[in-house]
Amino acid sequence: MTNEPTTGTLDVPGATLYYEQRGSGPVLLLIPGAGADAGLYKAVTRDLATRYTVVSFDPRSMSRSPLDGPVADQRVVVWSDDAYRLLELLSPDEPADVLGCSAGAIVALDLLARHPGRVRRVVAHEPPLVELLEDPAPYRALYAEVRDIFRKEGAGAAMARFSEGLGGDRSPDHQAELPPEIQEMAPRMYANLPVFLEHILCPFTGWAPDVAALRDAAHQLVPAAGRESRGQVGLYGPAARLAELTGSPLAEFPGGHLGVTERPAEFAGRLLTALTGEPQPAAV
Repeated sequence: MTNEPTTGTLDVPGATLYYEQRGSGPVLLLIPGAGADAGLYKAVTRDLATRYTVVSFDPRSMSRSPLDGPVADQRVVVWSDDAYRLLELLSPDEPADVLGCSAGAIVALDLLARHPGRVRRVVAHEPPLVELLEDPAPYRALYAEVRDIFRKEGAGAAMARFSEGLGGDRSPDHQAELPPEIQEMAPRMYANLPVFLEHILCPFTGWAPDVAALRDAAHQLVPAAGRESRGQVGLYGPAARLAELTGSPLAEFPGGHLGVTERPAEFAGRLLTALTGEPQPAAV
């Protein structure tokens, strides 16, 4: 099977979405985090596309999905509407499975809360939802500080503070450290940073999910976090708290916040288990 995607575009209110699809079978929609695009999932699609029609896309204002007008603060509900419209186009006759990572997990949660009949199961991997934490104040302050540093000193300094504040130990602007599959996306990701830092980081992390609706759909929800994120409260904490609030057991995945790129074969196997309930063969 070739890993080259079939590509398309979808006009939505205020933007044009670029999307990719690979494989065959029921649809599995992969929603990238803010700053990233469909290329985030390139390394996992080979394994997933043997069982699914794997669809991913560039969120509006990111990479190849331009806005119709000037960029403004982005809204979770609008990105969720975009995902819904993609599913209406590409899986019109049956519910789809969904994986969202980081800000993409926030979008996936809103999609599930508002359109539970449109999805079969949603895996929300480390949604950085500050308001779910027992003490959100330090993280509200961190993200506001990161945005302020961006305005005064630029993206490099802002991302260094962002990584430091979350307990990261790697420079976020070191392209040499990125997995080979992500190298192709890296220039687009760096070009997206100004929009992420100015218009997405604070609005998305400060969004409050509809916990009651998610509790009603708990049988469709898989809150997830990376094993290596356990000590990072801002990343692991919201997923763990979401599990408590909804009664959906927390699923641990290989790697950390970027486990999907750090350990793609293991991540894909764990995702298939979460979606199907069937243990997968160990990655080789």
